[in-house]
Amino acid sequence: MDGSSGDVRGPAFVLGGGGALGAYEVGMLKALLAAGVRPGLVLGTSVGAINGAAVAADPSQASVNRLIDLWTGMGRAGVFTGSVVGRVSTAVRTRTHLYPPAPLLDLLRTHLPVALIEELALPFQCVAASIENAAEHWFGSGPLVEAVLASSAVPGLLPPVRIGDEHFVDGGLVNSIPVGRAVALGAREIYVLQVGRIERRLRPPRLPWEVATIAFEIARRHRFSRDMADLPPEVTVHVLPSGAAPGDTGTPLRQLRHRAFGQTAERIERAYAASSRHLDLVLDTARGPA
Repeated sequence: MDGSSGDVRGPAFVLGGGGALGAYEVGMLKALLAAGVRPGLVLGTSVGAINGAAVAADPSQASVNRLIDLWTGMGRAGVFTGSVVGRVSTAVRTRTHLYPPAPLLDLLRTHLPVALIEELALPFQCVAASIENAAEHWFGSGPLVEAVLASSAVPGLLPPVRIGDEHFVDGGLVNSIPVGRAVALGAREIYVLQVGRIERRLRPPRLPWEVATIAFEIARRHRFSRDMADLPPEVTVHVLPSGAAPGDTGTPLRQLRHRAFGQTAERIERAYAASSRHLDLVLDTARGPA
């Protein structure tokens, strides 16, 4: 798929970024598939690229079960774990990041069942930020694991991913919830799977490390709001609720701590319950009077 408008058979699933909060998206996928909503196109950013690739490979409850297994094992896999000494050692040695990419790479190779994006059951694209071109780059073909790793390479935590002559970092920097991309590719019905942060009101930073994270959050929400305001009249967008508990959508750094993955099961079930209720209303309305 290139960037042009085309014929999308079925709704698009758009999965945003959000670190450990990506478990909420698994609950949303569980609710969608249980309700009989099957995507015709899947787009993902960052952790949404991981979840999106899995459902594009197998749009069934079996893929949800594999994602539940992936998420419950995320902390144990050592993706964002290790001692302070280990993190400092990595930072000193590399001068660019705190964690090695190998644990996440191994996890992706274990849980993503195909080698190439073209081999997925459904059309899939994920986005990363190109360093050299200072622009978003969409992967719609080629090696799947490398593309998803590039989309998930959080600056400062993981190293940039080199693909060809370019280096890529986390897609959330350029397009965190890519509704506009789905519209450009021809989608006329879109389900947005987001991690709950857009439901939480921002407050001014109180600590030095909150300044950058809140600035990033303003930028990502602004783009999403603009994309929603620019929707053509023939496009319908359903933003699924995460059901997130108050206080469970904090700063991105907090979302990537080891203990954050300990709430995976609760997050999945909260999102499943909230999205199931939402879909009952949406689908009942679409069906009309009995």
